[in-house]
This record gives sequence, C-alpha cells and structure tokens, in this order.
Amino acid sequence: MKRLRCGTAPEPGCLQAWAAECEALAGRWRAARGSAYGGAAAAARQLRGAFGELLLQMRGLPPALPMMPLELTVLYNSLLFVMGTSDCAIKGEAEGIRQGLLRVLEACGTSGQDLSTQELWQKVLQEVTVEELQAPLHRLGALQAAWWLATSCLQNIIDLFRLLSSAEDPERAPCRAEKNELLTLLKAWRTPAEEASVSLVQSTEDLKETLCTAAAFLQGLQELEAGNLSTTLCLLQEAAGGFCSKRVLAQIYVCLGCCAQRMGKPQTALQHLKQALQVDFQCHPALSHTAAVYHELGETDAELQALYLLYEVCLLWKKNPPSATSSSPYFLIRAELLVNTPILASLLRHHHPSEVKYLLAQRCLRDGRVADAVEHYLDFLSLLQEGLQQQVPLDGGSPLPRIPEVFLEAASALEQDGRHQDSLTVCDEVISRTTNLIPKIIQVEEKLEQPECASLETGLAGGLLSQKRESLCCLTWRAAAYLHQGWVWSKLGKGKEAIMQFSRCLNDLLRFQPRGCGVEPAESLLPEVKVLQKIRLLSLIGRGMQFLEQEKHKEALLDFQHGLQISPDDPAAASYLVQVLWKLNRKEEAADYWQKYLESPAGEDGQQERQGRHFPLYLDSCLKQATFPQNESLARCIQDYLRTTRQDSSR
Repeated sequence: MKRLRCGTAPEPGCLQAWAAECEALAGRWRAARGSAYGGAAAAARQLRGAFGELLLQMRGLPPALPMMPLELTVLYNSLLFVMGTSDCAIKGEAEGIRQGLLRVLEACGTSGQDLSTQELWQKVLQEVTVEELQAPLHRLGALQAAWWLATSCLQNIIDLFRLLSSAEDPERAPCRAEKNELLTLLKAWRTPAEEASVSLVQSTEDLKETLCTAAAFLQGLQELEAGNLSTTLCLLQEAAGGFCSKRVLAQIYVCLGCCAQRMGKPQTALQHLKQALQVDFQCHPALSHTAAVYHELGETDAELQALYLLYEVCLLWKKNPPSATSSSPYFLIRAELLVNTPILASLLRHHHPSEVKYLLAQRCLRDGRVADAVEHYLDFLSLLQEGLQQQVPLDGGSPLPRIPEVFLEAASALEQDGRHQDSLTVCDEVISRTTNLIPKIIQVEEKLEQPECASLETGLAGGLLSQKRESLCCLTWRAAAYLHQGWVWSKLGKGKEAIMQFSRCLNDLLRFQPRGCGVEPAESLLPEVKVLQKIRLLSLIGRGMQFLEQEKHKEALLDFQHGLQISPDDPAAASYLVQVLWKLNRKEEAADYWQKYLESPAGEDGQQERQGRHFPLYLDSCLKQATFPQNESLARCIQDYLRTTRQDSSR
C-alpha cells in the first residue's frame, strides 16, 4: 500500500495541537465513563460539542492526506458521541460519514459527489490504498454499519463488509451463500493494525461485539415477525450470548419467551421470562408475558399472582421511572440504540397501572371470582371519576376495551355480586353518556364486506362509514345497559320494571336499519351487528320470561317465536317456546319444536358456553340468566305424548 506524502500537510504544529486536543478529550471521557450514569451522560454531552468543534477546525482547511488519519479519528469520536447521546440514529450521522469519505477522495485527487452512499464506499475502499487510512476507514465503516443497522438496512451492511473483508484480505472474503452471511462477515472482520497512540473513545473491538449482538437480535426479531420460529430461536440465543447491557439481555430473554410460547412450549417460555426478571427485575414486560402464558395454561391463580405483582411494579415504575442504565463501563454505541422495531416495541410495551387493574378485573370476572372483580372494577372506575381518564391509554396495543364496555362489565360484576342498585346506577351512567351520540336512524351495511363499499375505507366515504359504525357501537352499549337493567329488575322480582327496560332495549334496537338484503350468514356480519342480534335475543327471552311468570302466555309466545327467528339454533329460545306452547295446550307444535331442537339435549350447556365466548364479556351474566333450566317433567310429558301419538297412528 502507498504511504502518506507530506507535501500537502498543514503546519506540523496544527497537527500536533489537534492530536493533543483529541487525546485530551478522549482522556476526559475515559475518566468520566467510570462514574455514575448521570456524570457520564453529562460528560458525553459536553464532549459531543467539543469533538464537533475540533472537527470543524480541521475541516476549515482543504483535505490533505497527512491530516486525514487524524481527521477520520476525530470524526469517528465525534459521531460516537452524536449517536451515543441520541435516542436513535439520526440523519446527520450518515451525512457526517459521507462528508468524511468525500474529503478522503478529494485528498486523493478524485471526487464522488454524485455517488450514492453505497457507491461512495465502494469507490473509497477500492481506490484508496494509503496504508495509514485503512484502519480509520474500517472504523468509519463500522459506524456506517451501526447506522444502517439502526435503520434495518441489513443488505447494505452485508455489501459493505464484503468490501471491507476483501480490502483486508481478498482470499478471506466469505462466500455469498454462507449461512447468515451478515453475522459471519461481522465476526470475521478485523481492523488493520494501527499505532497504539490513537485516541479512541470506544474501541473498534467493542463496537464490533455490539454490532454482532444487535445484528443477531434484529434478525431474530425479523424472523419472529415472519413466523420462522426455529431460526428466531437460534438468532436470539446468539444475541443472548453477546455483548450488551443487562437491560437488553432481559429484553432478549423476553423475546425468547415469546418465541417459545408461539412454538407451543409454555414451560420453556416461563423459564426464559424468569431469566429476564433475574437479569433485570425492572423488566416488567416479562411479568405481563408470564401472566399471558399462565392464562394460556389455564393456571388462573398463577396468572393473577403475576398480574398483582405487575400492578405493584407498574405503580413503582410510574412514581420512580428507572434510569436508562447500561453496562459498565459506559459505552456510547449500545445495542439498545441499534435495535428499534415495531415488533420489539410491541413485545416490550410498558403497561399503565390502570391497564393491569382492568386485566385483574376481567380475569377475576371470567373465572367467577365476582367479589374480587367488583373491587378491581371499582378501583378502575374511580380513576375515571377522579378525572384521570387521560392517564388511561387507549392506543391499539392496549388491552383495554372502550370505556363504556368497561362500565358494562362492572355492571355485570356488581349484578352477580348482588349489588343490584349499584349495577343499575352504572348502567344509567352508560345510558346518559351515549344518549346524545345516537341518531334516530342508523343505516349501515350489515355485511362485513360489500362490493360497493370496497373503496369506502379511504377519504370522505371511509370517514362516513366509520362514523356510522361508531353510532352503531353507542347503540350497542345503550341497548346492553337497558338489557342489564331488565335482568337486574328480574332478579329483584320487579316484573313490571323488568319488562319496561327490556322493551326500551328492543325499541332502541329499532333505530338500526340494516341495508343488507335477506338473511346474511353469521360469519359475514359486522361484529357490531352480531352483538346487536344477541342483545335483541336476550331481551326477547328476558321479557318473554316475565310475561310467562305473569301468565301472559300469548305475549310470551310472540317474544319466544321472534327470538327463535333471530337465532334459530338458540336452545334457550327453543326451550321457552316449547314450554309456552305446552302451557297453551298446543301440544303438537310443542312436540315438533322439541323434536327439532331439544330431543338430544346433551351438550346444550356447552353450546351456550361456546356461543358466549364470541360475545363481549359484559353479556356473560345475561347469557347465563337466559339459559333454560332443565325441566325433566316437561320432557317426560312430551315423550309420553309422542309415544301415545305414534301408537294411535300405528293402529
């Protein structure tokens, strides 16, 4: 390789002064980085400016080969501080690298202004053969790789390190087909030897280790998102054995746990999540995933215990957010700066205490722990009543449903806990909050997909469709509130009040006028329409039961018939219809319905339960109350009637 020529160098005194200043600044960093995090961070911000000013001084002169090794070293140190004091990669870093390469070419008597960054690197590494520039260029290449890694440009890194490996030793250039070429290239990369006196604020060996860890982590996340779980496992295990802070190591273990869970290995997932907490007890996403695994296993006690602990940790974290601690000594380029993807943000999403409180309430209600559910729902609602609803996250990643649904779930829990008046009050709150949001008539396509609506998801038409569906949601919530009040009054033995609320529910539902033609298959209906249909059915059954108790058999018959028209497969509607027909002495019709719907009653409860799983949690208590009680005497009477009828017909 060529060696530097001195004819174009600046004054020797300038070079010596700049080299001394670079060494002094690097020495300040070495002294500061072993101090507490706050001290190191403050020093990093100061030195970022100092190295930036030194670089400006050097670039005030035309580029010359004798000064380029020092200039590239100062550039390297400067960009390390720029990246290390930023939350993520920024555009200025890439531009700083580009300007450095252009000055190298200019010092060599050529240009590359019109080239892309990738083409510029190719030109520099192939044409610049000055020996003293090889190590500085390799270091700058590692920084370029860090920036590309932070922006997920992995192919660019592969192309760059092929060039670096070729420039270092053409015979050692890895094969393109080699498995995971990126990691292979990074591990094989060696920086050319240079003088021991070079003042670096972070060694290239440390930077290399960080790049390897971040590359394995990032690729593991990409494979996880693509569903390639076995590859994900290998890459994340590679990352876990790499060079990173405890915080990042805990994150890697969380991702390993999620991967194992998706592979159908819940016990392995729990082991990884436990490792995450052992490494960093502040990694509370590990607790939320642990609760999810226990939920999948059906271990409710363990799930609730994890949620209780998560709630306490979230409260502590909210009061005293943890500092962004890193490994010691403090490193400027860290894996957490280079791996920022939507899937990682989703997996490591921090929960607000209110979200965890809701999860506790929901899980307790689903598991029949009604008293505990009531306590958690009331705690959650108190946050809203105190005017703190802005602290409750409602983004797409939140486990919280819409707030009216939480109110309805709370009403359901209160009802099941025997706190009937409180349940009525909560329902009144839903009714009053939604009354002014519902138009007199809501016309919307009831099918999930309509050919003429294919383009309605964008522009003004899409907004109109969204507005109509929002009105439909408000109608659903208010109708459900009336439905709950009807069942509460039924429990209290107030038949008149119950019938009134069931009727209000049914009258409200008349506001919805579907524009679909004919009877649509259930799977093609909008979710809101399915819920509305179920609310209508439950209201008809509830009102019919009250009519039946008051011996208003004809009114009850109409409600049960209408209910069976809405949901022909519903065993409760069929059972009540059979009962009222039998009471009206319409035995032949009763027997026909019994044979059609109820002659094989095994599994009816299971069918009701399966149906309930497809509907909001706040309807569970209504679904349970609408279940027809086993009436063995009626079944025997119908069976005797059928036997007698068959005997008469055979004579």
